[in-house]
Amino acid sequence: MSTTPDNAVRAYLADHRDAFLADLGQWLRIPSVSADPGRTEDVRRSADWLAAKLAETGFPVAEVWETEGLPAVFAEWPSGDPTAPTVLVYGHHDVQPAAREDGWHTDPFEPVTVGGRLYARGAADDKGQVFFHTLGVRAHLAATGRTAPAVNLKLLIEGEEESGSPNLPALVTARADRLACDAVIVSDTGMWAEDTPTVCTGMRGLTDCQIDLYGPDQDIHSGSFGGAVPNPATEAARLAAALHDADRRVAIPGFYDGVIELTDRERELFAELPFDEDRWLATAHSHATLGERGTTTLERIWARPAAEVNGIGGGYQGPGSKTIVPAAAQLKLSFRLVAGQDAEAVQQAVRDWVADRLPAGIRHEITFWGATRPCLTPLDHPALQSVTRAMGRAFETEIRYTREGGSGPAADLQDVLGVPVLFLGISVPSDGWHAPNEKVELDLLMKGVEATAYLWGDLADAWRPS
Repeated sequence: MSTTPDNAVRAYLADHRDAFLADLGQWLRIPSVSADPGRTEDVRRSADWLAAKLAETGFPVAEVWETEGLPAVFAEWPSGDPTAPTVLVYGHHDVQPAAREDGWHTDPFEPVTVGGRLYARGAADDKGQVFFHTLGVRAHLAATGRTAPAVNLKLLIEGEEESGSPNLPALVTARADRLACDAVIVSDTGMWAEDTPTVCTGMRGLTDCQIDLYGPDQDIHSGSFGGAVPNPATEAARLAAALHDADRRVAIPGFYDGVIELTDRERELFAELPFDEDRWLATAHSHATLGERGTTTLERIWARPAAEVNGIGGGYQGPGSKTIVPAAAQLKLSFRLVAGQDAEAVQQAVRDWVADRLPAGIRHEITFWGATRPCLTPLDHPALQSVTRAMGRAFETEIRYTREGGSGPAADLQDVLGVPVLFLGISVPSDGWHAPNEKVELDLLMKGVEATAYLWGDLADAWRPS
């Protein structure tokens, strides 16, 4: 579909690969750990470095945006075509904590290349995958002879993703006019495997809570009073046991309201992936699969909602026995949500369910810690098809589809900006996100660069959103 010539793109990348990797190495040396207050200035230095590099790349607008916490970077490069799509690339420039004593073979903030792999904190998550857009857009321009991208290109690279993106929703809301676009490209994601390139089509949402249960005003003797007054620890256990029915479906009334079910085609695409359940179980450090009856493991973690008991406690936990009816107990629950579910409606359903199940004499409080909405892009969306074609040209093979079972800030962008979210990433499971010896496969990194070089022309040729 795109008129961007493959040979010209590949020649440009071959000529500029070394300089690109040298620049990336500079950025990786900045320990932009958002969770460490002692690294606040490093996160700011990272933002300044990126803004300067984007300006050097050719973006006529490259700004550091302050938040209530740590800064984000915004860049913009108009296409000059008023009918061209506007695309916003999202990523993050902060990284997870890392220290040599954590098990790193080398200094985590001194990039090392061994056997075609670049080792450093942030190599894959997410500096490497953010930075490939700089070389990708330059290759796109060089191969097409353009002086501006074929799409109106914007970037939002936040500085707090590894700390839960606490200020992203407010930033996106406040800057919605500057961030207005027709689609969001998230380059903070991965593929199934090196030999199975894939495109993610959606992420689950999340809401979680703590339920505090109170019975007697103090711990009381289980001989004098046990069996005659309500026990909050027993009620916490009863709530946990009642969370699922015999088919392992969530038993909270209204929980599944609005769920968008998988199509037969989506099930077929999941089934085509080379999924090794034994290997997956080893990765999960578990010994058997278990979940909603009638669904596969991949369907459960990608496309079905779930409820989990994250913790349960109350009463005496010390050595030996202490025969009491405890005064209080706690239950921590999390709910993974899929497209069609409304987080606030789920929260209300949980509140109603708890209130209906507790006996007189048990007081309770429920605290929810916010919510992340799910996001999903239909397989036939023209922008998703452009991403698929661009990846297919870069990898020269068929691109398959996955979803992500976890949750992230992409849904905030979808909610506020009202546009589809697409995922373009090249990281593989062995890259070790958040772990010691994080790395990125350099050949895959350059495939990501190549895919973005094709993507902007393909989007402009194939999609003219109204």
